Amino acid sequence: MDDRRDNDVVLYGATGFVGKLTARYLAAHAPEGTRVSLAGRNRARLEAVRSDLGAAAAGWPLIVAGSSDRSAMADLAAATTVVATTVGPYARYGHDLAEACADAGTHYADLTGEVLFVRDCIDRLHDRAVTTGARIVNSCGYDSIPSDLGVMLVHQRAAEDGAGGLADTVLKASLKGGFSGGTIDSMRAQMEAMAKDRGRARIVTDPYALSPDRSREPDLGPQPDTFPPRRDKMLGEWTAPFVMASYNTRIVRRSNALTGWSYGRHLAYREVMGFGSKPGGAVAAGALTGGLAAIVAAMRFGPSRDALGRLLPKPGEGPSQKTMDSGHFRSDIIAATASGRRYHGVVAADGDPGYKATAVMLGESALALAFDGDRLPDRAGVLTPATGIGMALVGRLRSAGFLMTAGAADMTAGVAEDRP
Repeated sequence: MDDRRDNDVVLYGATGFVGKLTARYLAAHAPEGTRVSLAGRNRARLEAVRSDLGAAAAGWPLIVAGSSDRSAMADLAAATTVVATTVGPYARYGHDLAEACADAGTHYADLTGEVLFVRDCIDRLHDRAVTTGARIVNSCGYDSIPSDLGVMLVHQRAAEDGAGGLADTVLKASLKGGFSGGTIDSMRAQMEAMAKDRGRARIVTDPYALSPDRSREPDLGPQPDTFPPRRDKMLGEWTAPFVMASYNTRIVRRSNALTGWSYGRHLAYREVMGFGSKPGGAVAAGALTGGLAAIVAAMRFGPSRDALGRLLPKPGEGPSQKTMDSGHFRSDIIAATASGRRYHGVVAADGDPGYKATAVMLGESALALAFDGDRLPDRAGVLTPATGIGMALVGRLRSAGFLMTAGAADMTAGVAEDRP
């Protein structure tokens, strides 16, 4: 908390679908006396959101500010300790706000899954944020907290045991939930940028695209995020690509590099979806792989990209409360260390991962940045959830009902079991 500023947290994009969910979460769970303001482009819509939040939010101030108004973004950032923003695609709408926070020494949390936006933030803002003490923390939702904090916990447990650095490491994702319209719009915007500039396309496909020092990254050979259906030796089951692997893996590798490659110089990290060991698993993995390939192919070309956009959810759209309540996710991280030991981590929670669970993750990220200063990593700049918030966020999410564990694993039968 900074008593010299008017707000502890400003939620920017409070009138969007995920913004409303995050506002609802903060109204229910922020500590009494937390100074929260809701921000967006339209006062009437902000008033409508606030009126639905009950007595806890009745006195929350409203800030009307457009994302392209640099002066308004600077004023917003200067008036608060933390900005949490849901306004994407971030490459289109997020640069001025992130820059304002870096200049003002204001902590920042977003939900981006855009490699190009984060790369631009690193190149333009990291040094400025280090100077001002701002933590610019990208990807504080389902992309990429389960991946980033899960691998961090596995690394910590292996380090406590003296088991050596992580080597072959895989995250198996399972979930029930829908695609966010905002996520789809972000994917479309990044595909458009890649089509216009081959240099930008090379950044997106580089497994170390978000490294602070690309020249120091190890040469581990190809680390593909897309692949034909295959039986994964680590998991002992048929697998297909996980749709967000091409982003989440970059975040995890950045966390490793920002901490001096503390996870291991030979960390080979990938993310998949698992379909069991029986022959039917190969069929299911093949169907998912084919579907993902078709979507990616359609996103590459303007006419098919536009046609797909008419069929998929639009920005601001989302599922019913019943559908969100019935959703869930689980991320299993299985790792082998340099010494040959095996570890298993789990990050899991109820609620649609892209909506309800993401609102919890973003809300708790903002509260941690606002109030947990003594527990945060001693680091500023453009950061990841693990390197910018770390164990403070793990503790908060556990208190919010998330399962977050890491332990030695028994891999003798291809099944990982937590050690008490």
